Amino acid sequence: MYIVILAGGSGTRFWPVSRTAKPKQLISITGDRTMLQRTVERVLPLKPKRIMIVTNVLQAEETKRQLAGYHGVPIDVVAEPVARNTAPAIGLAATIIAAHDPAGVMVVLPADHFIKDEDALRDTLRATQRTARNGYLVTLGIMPSRPETGYGYIEADMDLRGEGPFPVRRFVEKPPLAEAVRYLDEGNYFWNSGMFIWRCDTILDEIGRHMPDLATLLATISFNNDVWELSDLAGQIEAVFSRASSISIDYGVMERSDRVQVAPVEMGWSDVGSWSALPEVMEPDASGTVSVNTSGHIAIDSSDCLVYGDGRLVATVGVSELIVVSTPDALLVCHRERAQDVKKVVEELARSGKTGYL
Repeated sequence: MYIVILAGGSGTRFWPVSRTAKPKQLISITGDRTMLQRTVERVLPLKPKRIMIVTNVLQAEETKRQLAGYHGVPIDVVAEPVARNTAPAIGLAATIIAAHDPAGVMVVLPADHFIKDEDALRDTLRATQRTARNGYLVTLGIMPSRPETGYGYIEADMDLRGEGPFPVRRFVEKPPLAEAVRYLDEGNYFWNSGMFIWRCDTILDEIGRHMPDLATLLATISFNNDVWELSDLAGQIEAVFSRASSISIDYGVMERSDRVQVAPVEMGWSDVGSWSALPEVMEPDASGTVSVNTSGHIAIDSSDCLVYGDGRLVATVGVSELIVVSTPDALLVCHRERAQDVKKVVEELARSGKTGYL
């Protein structure tokens, strides 16, 4: 088993802690290890042959620094020269692994997700290896706990007996509330986690079938005798990514392939998409407030806030449902219901030329 971790995201909704050089996956949202480090640590018990981190050139050095202390499993860091979404990144990783082990089983995981029950993830990956080896593209579907409108869904064909994996009928974009309620009631819809397991040659075959332009570009990559000397590939990777289209693996392959199956899993999962997601991964205090990286929080007639204090004591008086995030050079205050709009601050900073805050 090979583990590929996608770590090229920008994490703009976690500004001002998340910045261009240190986005969400490279920071500690919960006050301890970074999200990338937690992702690596949760797969080490699987004893993978290698771990490959696909990031971008701006984050490559910090990624290497954070992973320097892990031993026992080779860890490769591959830097994308430009962001091209998940299909080119996954295709590149599969091409590199296939040059050494064409039938190798490849697990793809995002670097910035939270998983409470890590044993459940590992058990699911072990159990789905046989399905992957039989030539299927397996995606992990999260058992929904609420009618969530912020996630995509996967509809499974569960008419056959068993516990899965099940054939996928269709992928559904983020639904309106009424649809999400119906999905929950019907019981055969799962949240789309963006986690996959398949053989390298299988995903490359499907890229060739459904994304021939990308397949042609990937086929130009040639290897010397030492496949894993990845620094030798930098020029070839730049040539591929300069011509590749930006497209997700879901749209490019998964929604079009007839070889997709979904493995349901319940593991306390969150994509931690914004500051407002912290109550999903951390226990609130008596006032309903989650406080991170503070020397203390004093709540006077305050409740249901999210506080990131940069080591400071934070006091809130007479407020509720606020997000307060302090860093040495910036302060964010917003309503919890507007957490998704933090990315607009980043857009405005870029527009106004205040790049020192990005």
